[in-house]
Amino acid sequence: MTGAPIPDGADSVVPFEETDEREGRSPGAFTGSSGSVGVFKAARPGNNVRLAGEDIKAGETVLRSGTELHAAQIGVLASLGRPTVNVYRRPVVAILSTGDELLEVGQPHEPGRIYDANSYGVAALVSEAGAIPKRLGIAKDTVEDLTAKIHQGLDADLLITSAGVSRGDYDIVKDVLMREGQIDFWTVRMKPGKPLAFGTFRSGGRLIPHLGLPGNPVSSMVTFELFGRPALYKMMGRSAWERPTLRVVVEDRVANTDGRRFLARAIVRERDGRYHAGLTGPQGSGILTSMALANALVVCPEDVPALEPGDEADAIMLGPVVKD
Repeated sequence: MTGAPIPDGADSVVPFEETDEREGRSPGAFTGSSGSVGVFKAARPGNNVRLAGEDIKAGETVLRSGTELHAAQIGVLASLGRPTVNVYRRPVVAILSTGDELLEVGQPHEPGRIYDANSYGVAALVSEAGAIPKRLGIAKDTVEDLTAKIHQGLDADLLITSAGVSRGDYDIVKDVLMREGQIDFWTVRMKPGKPLAFGTFRSGGRLIPHLGLPGNPVSSMVTFELFGRPALYKMMGRSAWERPTLRVVVEDRVANTDGRRFLARAIVRERDGRYHAGLTGPQGSGILTSMALANALVVCPEDVPALEPGDEADAIMLGPVVKD
């Protein structure tokens, strides 16, 4: 049967259905009393024989550190008889939104208030990256409440906050960060997403990294994509964190007014053998639907004042290309 060792002296296997054993005989019996089997097809050396070591040779590395385990990899491990392997634990990411103006999703709307989109969007991005999100809710714009909420997240592997890292009177996340931990950098030369902070907290002998995302929802998602996602990949031992980048023909004008690297939300389509990128609409950092419609971020370099229709640019792909 399939999987049985080849008898000594044999170098070929004839399938059952190419012999006269298929003609109503019980398995293991021979036709008549002669002990013979009729073979209806020529047997060549090596036919239907699987050689020892043809899949994995002695001393060969099967799966390297950093390999993601999907169905095929798990099947290979089972074929080797390995009941367990060492893996990286999925990091737990504490996510905190800040601001007196925020409402929890599901609460009645109030004048002058907005719903907390950031913690839900970032939690979904954390899940997509393979980590475990832990939403901490909303912290008020006081040092006391923010400090208490932050300490609730210090049992996680990464703390992410949104808002409170700009220059407003109530942008106190960076102040609390400097008091309770340390800040390594603040602001980056990109748009959307300039008011980004990074630092660390110490808790029980552990060093917990903190990523302070901007409050505008598009800025929050874009900065997580460029900073948070690679960090989580590193924490999980995954090396290939880069998104695919395509060279695209720009269909709409992309203005860059203040000398920052501008990441424009766009839809990339394949047409006539080339990739074309059209903007998803107005590019304000509060227009979250522009992110929902996009499958790419078109990069306008910091030293380029504008991309004009017909120009070529790099596009960081967030999803599959649309085919016209």
